[in-house]
Amino acid sequence: MSYEKKLMAMKSLVKKTKVMEDTAETFNKPPAPTYEKRWLTTGLEKIENDFGIVYKRVIRYPLSHMHGDIRLGEVQKKLENWTETGYAHPLSPKTGKLLFFDTETTGLKGAGAVIFLIGLLELKADEFIMTQYVLPNPDHEAAFLYASGLWQEDLTLVTYNGKSFDFPQLQTRWSLHRKQLPMLPVPHQVDLLHGSRRIWKGQMESFKLTEVERKQLGFHRQDDIPGHMAPIIYQDAVKNGRAEILMKVMWHNEWDILSLVTLYSLSTDIVLDENSQENAHIATNIAKWFQDLGLTERSYSELQRIVETYGTSYPLTHYHLGLVLKRHQKFERAVQSFEIVATYGEGREQILAYEELAKLYEHQLKNLTHAYERIHSGKMLLKKQRDLPKRFIDRMESNFLKREIRVQNKLFPG
Repeated sequence: MSYEKKLMAMKSLVKKTKVMEDTAETFNKPPAPTYEKRWLTTGLEKIENDFGIVYKRVIRYPLSHMHGDIRLGEVQKKLENWTETGYAHPLSPKTGKLLFFDTETTGLKGAGAVIFLIGLLELKADEFIMTQYVLPNPDHEAAFLYASGLWQEDLTLVTYNGKSFDFPQLQTRWSLHRKQLPMLPVPHQVDLLHGSRRIWKGQMESFKLTEVERKQLGFHRQDDIPGHMAPIIYQDAVKNGRAEILMKVMWHNEWDILSLVTLYSLSTDIVLDENSQENAHIATNIAKWFQDLGLTERSYSELQRIVETYGTSYPLTHYHLGLVLKRHQKFERAVQSFEIVATYGEGREQILAYEELAKLYEHQLKNLTHAYERIHSGKMLLKKQRDLPKRFIDRMESNFLKREIRVQNKLFPG
């Protein structure tokens, strides 16, 4: 065999050996951390899979367990209520397994932010079971992610800001182990942060979960850690083996998830049951939500009910009702609604009501005099505004001016 052929044979052997070594490295499970015994003394349970080690904590709650003012088991009936609606809604679950889901991470975003705690709660026939998975260290991340079971199909995840943060972060971490782990499907997600903003818009200044707990759920945390302390505590637990302080993070995560259950129950009641809507403001927020979802008939019936109940005491309802009536080409009734807003309303909607009246009088009812009067009243009102954004004021001034010129030309041709 020539010298060149011998070299080529050796090169081929080196390649094969390297591939075998790489494969072996891929499947080598990392060793258990040195602080494992200390961590297990806190009640954590060790589990192993093909990718490494994970610690977990399991807590069971009876259906009668109270979290704030709401019993956990009430969510059973709320889930049944959604199946009876006959329409899709951002709060309605899909068929399959329903999990209340929350994570704790070492940072807010980016590939460097590691998820170190995944909490999942599932409703069984006669109890709730919460499982918290804890990452021993980054070497065991693939084992940690796999143990969560989030790679399973047909899941509905109930979260608080999970669509924007928790699940995208999970996808980022999962992608780093995509050669080892099964594919991560995108589940159906019910994000209660978006729901809370819809329901209590204009009623709450902050939508932090702890604020919603205090003001809406009647739950007040005792000895809770600030959220920004969670990654510091975890890193200390990994570096020094101090798992006892890590339990504070796990309690924080536990309260977050229990609040998801009761908030889901309360949100469902407010959306589906008019008797749970505290005032016209919240009721109108719900009706507007239906309108934005394309459920026009449901929105219309809700708005009609609200104006019958509250009269002119909440003009904003009449504004949204006027828009629906206009869309249904019930122009004279739409004018009645907008006139109420123009008389009793304030701020942005009052000015917009004058614009809507000008449009209806000019184009649909063919009353140019009334159209001109509403334009003039809207312009005068606009000059008195001090709190509205300058961009809105400039836009409305331009709109009124163009409309005024056109109506004047129709009133006085030539």
